Parts: sequence; C-alpha cells; structure tokens
Amino acid sequence: MALEALQTGKKVIGAKQTIRAVEKDLAAVVYVAADADRRVVAPLLELCEQRGVLVEASFDMADLGKACMIEVGAAAVALLKSC
Repeated sequence: MALEALQTGKKVIGAKQTIRAVEKDLAAVVYVAADADRRVVAPLLELCEQRGVLVEASFDMADLGKACMIEVGAAAVALLKSC
C-alpha cells in the first residue's frame, strides 16, 4: 500500500530534497531505504525524530526508485501533505 501512495501522490525524491520538505513542514511520511548509506540519511532521520515525522524504513533503494518511477534507486522519499 505504501508504494502505491508514492506512485500517485505528490512527493520529493532524494535525501537533500526530503530534508528540505521536512524542514518546511511539508512531509507527511518519509521513506528511507534500509540499504541507504547511513551517513547520507542520518541527518534526515534525526530531523524527522525532532519534528515528529513518521519514518518508514522497510524498503530498499531499488524499491523506492521503482515506486517513484525513476530508473535509479532512491535513498529517501517524502510523501507530501495535502494542502
């Protein structure tokens, strides 16, 4: 179910873009790849904890990339809030 939401919902892809979305209070849920480099996603995980944003980490980079309809893996994706 979560991956279908990434296919159809408004989202940002990549650790840096996801951090920006969380900082601006735009992220409803953050998906972090279980196989992502921890140095890349550690600041994002810390920020999500501080801001109380739900983090889902049960997918790998390839799964997140496919769900976002890109040809490469994604370390992090944020599903944006409905405005």
